Amino acid sequence: MTRGTPKPAPDEPERKCLVTGEVSPRRGLIRFVVGPEDKVYPDVAAKLPGRGMYVSAEREALETAVKKRLFSRGAKRQVKVPEDLVDQVEAQLARRAVDRLALGRKAGQAVAGFEKVKDWLDKDKCRILLQACDGSERGKSKLHRPGGRGSFFDILTADELGLSFGRERVIHAALAAGRLAEDFRDDAVRLSGVRKREVGGEDAGKVNRPDE
Repeated sequence: MTRGTPKPAPDEPERKCLVTGEVSPRRGLIRFVVGPEDKVYPDVAAKLPGRGMYVSAEREALETAVKKRLFSRGAKRQVKVPEDLVDQVEAQLARRAVDRLALGRKAGQAVAGFEKVKDWLDKDKCRILLQACDGSERGKSKLHRPGGRGSFFDILTADELGLSFGRERVIHAALAAGRLAEDFRDDAVRLSGVRKREVGGEDAGKVNRPDE
């Protein structure tokens, strides 16, 4: 359940997963806090007040934490866990990915469309290639993937990519190198572990995970 967990950078904060007991870099985990009425809330941005509880960014681990009531153990008291907690995590991560792409578009660090993406790839300007998980495999295969750790993701749908670029649907998109691309990659890695595979069809949402 820890495949694809990012390697720690120097002095990067680490936390223990409630499910596996393993200590991992915080950016590869999902933070939860107990809020009003002792209800558990996902905090994918790690900004909510309160003592945090952490679970590996893998759907299996999250479902285990809910099923075995591990949040109550972590909080050292009985807490309320929403039935759709894992889906909430997925939705928050997808929203963050979409928003980061939108920021990239506004800053001139992201483009969409086959020809623009191909141009960036040909000029080695593309740090991360994104392709819709529900797009045509034949069409997607016409673009070569950039090399490097975490350089390709197909976890967002065409509608979600479209939201980032103010369009109805987008199949191909690219991010230039920079801090925004690295932040996007961290969220995309977590989303790839949490997202249901059936989105967009068989094996949809499956991505090339960063190298171990």
